[in-house]
Amino acid sequence: MNRREFLKVAALGTSVLLVDGCLQSAQRQASRKPNIVFVFADQWRAQATGYSGDPNLQGKTPNLDKLAGESVNLSNAVSTCPVCTPYRASMLTGQYPLTHGLFLNDAPLRSEAVTIAEVCKEAGYDTGYVGKWHIDGHGRGRYIPKERRQGFDYWKVLECTHNYNNSAYYDADDTTICRWQGYDAIAQTRDVQEYIKVRSENDKPFVMFLSWGPPHNPYQTAPKKYREMFDAKDIKLRPNVPANKAGAARKDLAGYYAHIAALDDCIGDLVKTIDEAGIKDNTILVFTSDHGDMLGSQGQQRKQRPFDESVRVPLLVKYPARLGRNGKEIDMPFGTADIMPTLLGLCGIKIPAGVEGTDYSSVLAGRKQPPDEAALIECLAPFGEWTRKNGGRECRGIRTRRYTYVRDLNGPWLLFDNEKYPYQQRNLVNCPEVADLQAELDARLKTKLNKHDDEFKHGSEYIKKWNYKVDGRGTIPYSN
Repeated sequence: MNRREFLKVAALGTSVLLVDGCLQSAQRQASRKPNIVFVFADQWRAQATGYSGDPNLQGKTPNLDKLAGESVNLSNAVSTCPVCTPYRASMLTGQYPLTHGLFLNDAPLRSEAVTIAEVCKEAGYDTGYVGKWHIDGHGRGRYIPKERRQGFDYWKVLECTHNYNNSAYYDADDTTICRWQGYDAIAQTRDVQEYIKVRSENDKPFVMFLSWGPPHNPYQTAPKKYREMFDAKDIKLRPNVPANKAGAARKDLAGYYAHIAALDDCIGDLVKTIDEAGIKDNTILVFTSDHGDMLGSQGQQRKQRPFDESVRVPLLVKYPARLGRNGKEIDMPFGTADIMPTLLGLCGIKIPAGVEGTDYSSVLAGRKQPPDEAALIECLAPFGEWTRKNGGRECRGIRTRRYTYVRDLNGPWLLFDNEKYPYQQRNLVNCPEVADLQAELDARLKTKLNKHDDEFKHGSEYIKKWNYKVDGRGTIPYSN
């Protein structure tokens, strides 16, 4: 293309990419559907980034902070059922756990479920998945045959592990165990970078899901250079960590942040690869997490709880061609089931029947105002690290822009004004001064449950319905 031709194309509004010093028409990119690179970590809470104000990470998540400045930041993104398997099933299908049936870890997603990979594949996409899967339900260390990969073709996956150094995986149809060299998140990122380089030269769009295991515990296993960035004695705790949990929380958080610093470097490498491949404008890059981690807040650990440290997750969406190049924040509550339809909406792909989430692509693009909606929070049956013995309970709730309201089987349980008390240190439930507010939130929750035919039964009824066999911790036993 000569200069005159270039100027003519530019005048028509078609961008031109500079690749290896040569002008390459972006017409091919612009005329095809956007690529999707969906990157999600395990147990990374929304509060734990520099851009969200965590004092321990100021200057230590530079790549994420830069990405946030170029993305739509959904600052009230909620993990609807904040634990690994339920989130992954909802993220892939756009359905709630009561519908797809995965409300416990290590349950299998049915083959008849319609996933985003299958929908994109039908629309002409190459599909790929690298990292942790955790919806196969046939054992955490076992080979997963093609018919159970839910539409993903490129495949370097293990069902589940939390050994992040030289961890195992299966490569496509090879039934022998392979090993990621070194810290697995870095090795997996390198693999996805190569995938992006190769696929960017083809005419077909691609969708790639990269699922990291960290910063999920064990917390002390990040590479040494990242662990040396954080000293437990210097960690600043959230005010809702009780004094008797402070020592353990600081130690855990130092390791947790080390994982995060390592993953921040991986984010930077991915962004650079997308830019150098000349596909930045027409690629949807998503960064998020499956759920958060209490890490001593409210005196509690891990996930499943309805508190903000457990349910709120980071969610950045970068798509310059449609969402612009300048970052913006949208504080609209956004639930897990909304991910699939919103991505399909951004791609211009028809959303299949049976999807229960909402397509918010027009809101992200600025064509519609964010609605006054609430995101659902739920636990259908407590299990694992949140057993009944240590306070686990069935619950249903909503997270609005300002409030968290939750019921258990005995009635109203939690009501937080997250604007007035951002660390959820005062439970207002049943206080006379908020009686009208509580009634309003209760009505909104009941409307949402009625919409999804959720009768809010005891967890044992759902376990019986899906014919799950559970142990004394309410957990489906798994084998390796």
